[in-house]
Amino acid sequence: MKLFTGLVFCSLVLGVNSQYWFSFVGEAAQGAWDMWRAYSDMREADYIGADKYFHARGNYDAAQRGPGGAWAAEVISGKDPNDFRPAGLPDKY
Repeated sequence: MKLFTGLVFCSLVLGVNSQYWFSFVGEAAQGAWDMWRAYSDMREADYIGADKYFHARGNYDAAQRGPGGAWAAEVISGKDPNDFRPAGLPDKY
């Protein structure tokens, strides 16, 4: 319900035009997936002090998707996620 309300709000107030509606929804879904992937990687890494890095990485990846991804991320870090990367975190992440 919150997702639907947010999409309606964005379409009416923020002026998401009808021809870009499907693009916006797709970007939002992909952005949410990017943030989920970052969360899953954080859980897998189980590295103390790396939560800021994974949060920033999820937001950064989602924002790269476009307006829908930026909306899904809500708050864009605006920095390179590696600025938050802790020393010793494996290169896999």
